[in-house]
Amino acid sequence: MPELPEVETTKRGVAPYLLNESITKIDIHHRSLRYPVEDAILLMENQTITDVTRRAKYLMIHTAGFYLIVHLGMSGSLRVSLPDEPLKKHDHLVFHLSNGRELRYHDPRRFGFVQLFQGDVTPDYLTKLAPEPLSDEFNVDYFQSIIVRKKQPIKAFLMDQRFVVGVGNIYANESLFMSGIHPLTRTQNLTQAQCTTLVSNIRAVLARSIQDGGTTLRDFIQPDGTHGYFAQMLSVYGREGEPCLTCGTLIEKCVVAQRSTFWCPNCQPKQD
Repeated sequence: MPELPEVETTKRGVAPYLLNESITKIDIHHRSLRYPVEDAILLMENQTITDVTRRAKYLMIHTAGFYLIVHLGMSGSLRVSLPDEPLKKHDHLVFHLSNGRELRYHDPRRFGFVQLFQGDVTPDYLTKLAPEPLSDEFNVDYFQSIIVRKKQPIKAFLMDQRFVVGVGNIYANESLFMSGIHPLTRTQNLTQAQCTTLVSNIRAVLARSIQDGGTTLRDFIQPDGTHGYFAQMLSVYGREGEPCLTCGTLIEKCVVAQRSTFWCPNCQPKQD
């Protein structure tokens, strides 16, 4: 699924085609997303786009009076297209722009959503989010103040949006590998040194992935609409039974918080 780096790269990719352009028309081809698409989004017609922002895995498209929240769910994407490009089967929403382009919301599994909000109204699912992992608020002091009260495996903790936003499954696996921390380690058992290393590596792996995504996703008007998500080299994710790129030990897999979890038993020894 698109994770924070992919959503950030999507934002950076589509923004140049949206900023200061008006939405001349909105076509709703399929309403049955995670939340049904309401006619209220048509209020964005004839509005000029003033900004495109991101919070966690949510994209926001702003005008003077309204803003759209776009979530890509498990399989969604946004792409800028030319009008003569044929619609794809799962292009559920099309935003016609004053520059002659079209912004198309594509979601085969329909787990994403698009919702309209007015003025400074903010939905609960945004106000309850933890700090951004690339922000100054996400630091060792914050991290330690939270984990001291938690007993769950660190992998599950990293996936909880109430404590860390946008890391996602792939980058949680990669950050723990980089830090030499077993994914089943209880959060309250992490040392200060481990916390410092993990916070640093979470920031590093996300920043690097955004940079890589900026290369693999740089063309947002590709005729085939392919994006090349996760093209960067992954050390453990999806590599069960393959040799560790560092030591050669075979990568192992289990399920933590209902998500596939990968680690190297040599580089990430289990703690008592």
